[in-house]
Amino acid sequence: MYAGRSGLPAGVRDWAIAVGVAATLLVAGLSEQHTATNLDLIGYVLLVAGGLALAAARRAPVPVLAVTGLCAVGYQAVGVDVPAVAFLFAVYAAVRAGHRLVTVVAAVMMLAALPLAALTPPQDMSVGDALAQARGALELAWLVAAGAAGEALRQAERRADEAERTREETALRRANEERLHIARELHDSLTHQISVIKVQAGVAIHLARKRGERVPEALLAIQEAGREATRELRATLEALRDDGTTPRHGLAHVPELVQRARLTGLDATLTIEGQRHEVPAAVDRTAYRIVQESLTNIARHASAATASVLIDYRPDVLAIRVDDDGKAVPGIAAPAGVGLLGMRERVTALGGRLRAEPRNEGGFTVRAELPVDRTS
Repeated sequence: MYAGRSGLPAGVRDWAIAVGVAATLLVAGLSEQHTATNLDLIGYVLLVAGGLALAAARRAPVPVLAVTGLCAVGYQAVGVDVPAVAFLFAVYAAVRAGHRLVTVVAAVMMLAALPLAALTPPQDMSVGDALAQARGALELAWLVAAGAAGEALRQAERRADEAERTREETALRRANEERLHIARELHDSLTHQISVIKVQAGVAIHLARKRGERVPEALLAIQEAGREATRELRATLEALRDDGTTPRHGLAHVPELVQRARLTGLDATLTIEGQRHEVPAAVDRTAYRIVQESLTNIARHASAATASVLIDYRPDVLAIRVDDDGKAVPGIAAPAGVGLLGMRERVTALGGRLRAEPRNEGGFTVRAELPVDRTS
């Protein structure tokens, strides 16, 4: 009744078992040697209903346990003496699903109800015969075997799940350790060397200016490259050290980005449109990174006086737009730096769209649309 290794869909297997049990019970009921009556017809219907109910045992084990038990009591009461096979299947399914206490209560009630069912009219038998018929319909050993089988398989599945979870946790721990090792190696090797380059370039520039000499362009380029490399390396190290346990920045922190941009002398504004709603964590973090990278690029490269940030909450899309009035002009493609490439990769990974280009009226614009699945 559960997913296995046969390759068949679980629903097909459920129905195959249910139809097989129903057919077996019906054949067993029809094979009884006695004159058919209207009550027998009711019993045959109950036999088939109890068997077919097993098709839902995987999805609703407790209701199926109740249905198969009632059907078994019903056809025993009208004189159809057939073992309660469907109820045993339901016991197995319920125990496997973890409903042990409910199953025990249902089994005890069945053991008590079957003799009473055998004593009801139109049957005419003694108490001893009724007990014998009930014992033939549902042996205690059968109940124990069905429950034990369900519990054994449930424990095996739990051990398998635990082993899989342990493997995932081990792999994640090793990945975190490797990431931290890489971060330490980068810090120990590159940070020192870049710092030396920056210091030497700065000293050379200072001495040249002190002597009144013209500072070579190559030396200035080395100094600027050192600064840029330091910033990029710092960002890389922060990403490598991020183990996912520290609180991550998201849309709630965008006002802080805008405020910091104002402290640099940039006239930055933030506008929120639409009805605010919860967005997936990945979208929340990506939106923050888009605004952060855009404002950083404006401060470094745009020579802009103003910048505007727009966050638009739409029903299925979170739209982000960052504009500036910098020196970018239409027709001249801006160089795709590491930050812009990373921004595009984040948006693409979420199935969104990103446009980063000069505006017709001057300056640069970054527009992103991130899909929001609010049904998940």
